[in-house]
Amino acid sequence: MSVAVPALTAPRSLVLADVLPGARVRDAALVLTGAGLIAGIGQLAVPLPFTPVPVTLGTFAVLLVGASLGPVRGALSVLLYMALGLAGAPVYADGGSGWAMASFGYILGYLPAAALLGHLARRGADRSPWRTALGAVGASALVYVPGVVWLAVFLGVGLTEALALGVVPFLIGDVVKAVAAALVLPGAWALIGERGRPGARR
Repeated sequence: MSVAVPALTAPRSLVLADVLPGARVRDAALVLTGAGLIAGIGQLAVPLPFTPVPVTLGTFAVLLVGASLGPVRGALSVLLYMALGLAGAPVYADGGSGWAMASFGYILGYLPAAALLGHLARRGADRSPWRTALGAVGASALVYVPGVVWLAVFLGVGLTEALALGVVPFLIGDVVKAVAAALVLPGAWALIGERGRPGARR
């Protein structure tokens, strides 16, 4: 007599990139595209007179790339973006490159942020506006951790001043980015419809 063994793990949810055709070529193209989106959208920078860290859409681009491509492809996109900048390509905000800048710590934070939101998207969090917004807030918090530490060391200031320069001025903007992600990602799934259900072609 055979005994049915329940599945130990639930099937993974799709991320947006999984509904596209192809395999390795698709993945390579998606990583290149993800890095290009982060570089392109991140060029939109607004300097602030009271802090060396500009306002950019880089974090928003990372959120979209991580959730859309999943944790592995999203992280690879960020790594490629970082490598290009470190090699001298003007891909960072306002055409910057290299590591000798006050805001480089935030770029380091892009990696765990993309991986986290990609992981949450694999669990279906990007189908719900509330879960997407919460995930985006958590991912943005991960950007701040290395960002503030790097800023403090780079400027030679204490933690309190680093928080005042590198976190407080950007909190409202990050809330707006989280709301935007909560509209864009579930909205994209609503347009895709049946193809995004678990068990569909991966």
